[in-house]
Order: sequence, then C-alpha cells, then structure tokens
Amino acid sequence: MVEYRIDRRSGVATYLQIVQQTKQALRMGLLEPGDRLPTAREVVEATAINPNTVLKAYRELEREGLVEARRGLGTFVRATLGTTAPADSPLRGELDAWARRARAEGLDREDVAALFTAVLAQHFEGDDEK
Repeated sequence: MVEYRIDRRSGVATYLQIVQQTKQALRMGLLEPGDRLPTAREVVEATAINPNTVLKAYRELEREGLVEARRGLGTFVRATLGTTAPADSPLRGELDAWARRARAEGLDREDVAALFTAVLAQHFEGDDEK
C-alpha cells in the first residue's frame, strides 16, 4: 500500500501531491490493478490533512481512469502507468549511486532536481507534445 508524504513547503497543492505520488507508485509497479488505496481516514491519520483533500485527489485519479471507487469497499486501482523499470533494476541502482555522489558533492534537493530536469529536457525534448 502507498504511504503519502505531504511537503507543505513545496508549493504544490496537497491533492496534487497525492495524485503525483499515486501515479509514481503506479509507474514503479508499487501499485497494480486491483490494489486498494488507503482510505481517506487512513491518509488523514497519517498526514493530518483535510479528508476532502484526499477525496479530491481520488476523484481526479478516477476521472483519469486510474482508480475506481467501490461503494462501501474503498478505492481500487484500475490501470497502471508506463513501463518503468522495477525497483530492483540496474537503472535504479545507478541513479541511486548518482544521487549519493551528488549529495556528497554538496548539491541539495533543489540543485539535483534542477540538474535532472535539465538533462531530461535535453533527452526527451518534445515528448510531452505527443
């Protein structure tokens, strides 16, 4: 089951953080069709956010066809995303080692994000338009 982490300083709306983290879990294979998302109450207890925020995120995921609400049972994954390499793939290991080196050289999270975003833009330019 996915555990949501809310960064109140990120500037990203809380419900969008839940949507993004759910999509990331789907891409990483941590959530698969048939899996149940945590209930709004479980998310509220773990994150201290408003239950309506959780419900808004789940409605957005449902609108995108990724999850479905089943009355009295919860919210379940309907579809997966992408073909991301599994958590134990060599690519993840290489990225993990790179992130450790970047941190050891004094880069903070924002520096790493900016560098990674720049490299992604260089290699995947125009892919978002498809």
